[in-house]
Parts: sequence; C-alpha cells; structure tokens
Amino acid sequence: MDVTTAVETRRSIRNFTDRPVPAETLKRVLDTAQRSPSGGNTQPWHGIVLTGEPLADLTREVLKLAAEHPAGDGAEYDIYPAGLEGRHEEQRRAVGREMFDAIGLARDDKAGRMAQMAKNFRSFGAPVQLFTYTRKYMGPPQWSDMGMWLQTVMLLLREEGLDSCPQEIWAMYGTHMKRLLGIDDDHIFFCGMAIGYRDADHAINNFAVPRVSLEEAVDFRGF
Repeated sequence: MDVTTAVETRRSIRNFTDRPVPAETLKRVLDTAQRSPSGGNTQPWHGIVLTGEPLADLTREVLKLAAEHPAGDGAEYDIYPAGLEGRHEEQRRAVGREMFDAIGLARDDKAGRMAQMAKNFRSFGAPVQLFTYTRKYMGPPQWSDMGMWLQTVMLLLREEGLDSCPQEIWAMYGTHMKRLLGIDDDHIFFCGMAIGYRDADHAINNFAVPRVSLEEAVDFRGF
C-alpha cells in the first residue's frame, strides 16, 4: 500500500470485528513509528497497549465512571476550546450529523445518541487499545509531536490492513485513566486509540466525512 492509499482509506472506525490483532504486527507498526518527527528529537510520546482481560477490566471500570459522571470527571485538559466557532465548530457538528444520520439516530433521540457515544468506552468492539500520555511540562509543540506520531501509527496500521479510531473522549476521565493504567502524576493522559479490523459493511463506517476545500484551508503565495 502506498502512502496516498493509506491516507485516503484511513478513517475513524466506529464498528470493529472481533478478529484478534497479532502482537508482532503491533510491535512492527510501533517500532517503525518511532521514526516519527519531533521537535529537537524529544519524542514526547508514551504508550500503553491493552488487549484481552486487561482491556476488559479497564473497560468495566470506565463504564462505571461514565454511568456515575456522564459529563466526565478528572479531565486534565479541554478536548475542544471553549470559544470554538466558525467553520471549525460547523465541521465538528457536520460530522456528528452525518454519523448519526447514517445509523438512523434522530436529533431528538438523546438516549440513543448517549448510548452510541458510550460505545467509545467499549472501543467500538476493537480488540486493542493504545493509550497515550506525556510529561505534564510538555507544551503545544510536543502535543503536536504526539499527533504526528499517532498519525504515523494510523497510516502504518492501514498498510497492515488494520484500522483505528483515535479517541480523546477517554480524557474526560483523565486522572482516573492514570490511576487505572498506573501512570504517575508527573504525566498527563492524552487519548486512546481503538485498533482492529473494520466491519466494512456497517453504515457507521461508510458515511461521507465532510472536509473543507483546499482553498479554504491553505493560502498559496508566490506560485
């Protein structure tokens, strides 16, 4: 698979099969992803990969938290800025509309939408989760580095025929995630990423994801 095909076929998968993911495949992907760029070669990312009983145990604990604190508890950063507006807010809303429409959830079906969102904490059925964190003193440039690392991981997963769904929603319970994963308080929890094989026929994996035009995002000068 070439890079263009990996980029074009990568999407956030929200319904996975239960097909196991070989450990050697994950190790190969993550080892190659260590070549990801980072400012000053700081390599600020840390990861924990869970499957089987360890993932099942954590899932049970977080589902309890989500039932008790549906709006989150122990978050250490805002997933979206308070002032999100304009095309950025519209893009966020647009993908939600497309997703819920694809699976037939009406706008006023709050219970159905909450149940769908809760599937995040079951990893959408994926057999593997990659949880990431970094040192608390790291700043926006290092968080950007973590994003480049995660994108590299996602594209390498596509090369292996695998799929993923990056999930910042786990950060709603950030301090609890650190406790459950054994991460000390010198670090901040960033996100999870479900990994597995997509259910290619499920509607939630096939709706059109809206993207703005190149002209709206990039200004070319001097060409």
